[in-house]
Amino acid sequence: MNDTDVQNIIGRTAYGSDHEKIGKIGQVYFDDATGQPDWITINTGLFGTSESFAPLAGSRVEGDSVYLAHSKDAVKDAPNVDVDSGHLPPDEERRLYDYYGVGYDTTATTTDTTTTGTATGTAATRTTGTDDAMTRSEERVEVGTTSQEAGRARLRKYVETEHVTTTVPVRKEKAVLETEPITDANVGDATRGEPIGEDEHEVVLHEEKPVVQKTAEPVERVSLGTEQVTEEQTVSEEVRKERVVAEGDVDSTTHR
Repeated sequence: MNDTDVQNIIGRTAYGSDHEKIGKIGQVYFDDATGQPDWITINTGLFGTSESFAPLAGSRVEGDSVYLAHSKDAVKDAPNVDVDSGHLPPDEERRLYDYYGVGYDTTATTTDTTTTGTATGTAATRTTGTDDAMTRSEERVEVGTTSQEAGRARLRKYVETEHVTTTVPVRKEKAVLETEPITDANVGDATRGEPIGEDEHEVVLHEEKPVVQKTAEPVERVSLGTEQVTEEQTVSEEVRKERVVAEGDVDSTTHR
């Protein structure tokens, strides 16, 4: 990777040795003693809220992508390093070297808070280029969606009892007293038997009674299905921005 590549990789997408996407490159750290680029930070985690350190050794640039010599999981599981000062202390750099299995010169000595004596054991200082300009970066929120189980629906059948009332016509017989005068046609029947005496005649009466019979029959089919509905949700996230402030004897009215 040449100097031009180093200056232009910030903001590009980093991929692991397994060709899995890791995240956007945020910063480049140069060796204090040699001035060579040693480390980069990559925005990882949900919405890119975390930064992971990865060594530049063995990496290559292809178009807008940077392919590292380590896998995505290795980079994401790298030790967390606090670099708010923009400087990578030797002890933190040693932890990273040990994690990635890269050799670290144990004879290196620190000459001040940002510089050590050899290339493999030096502290590193963050920078974004080799010219006189400073690159200002800021975080962007990238919102995506993921599918997760929100609940379950169950179809259950049970039996309930209700009273049904209906009206049905029924017939019944009742006795009716009928009289008819004695005529030549019926005089024989009328005078049969004893002229005077007791007699008894019985008529059987019938009536209908309601008969209830129940049968089961299918009335409809019920099943469970799913449908997708779209709703809008508001996502809030904190983003960081870098500000550039001029200090010292600077003419603030000069613009170009």
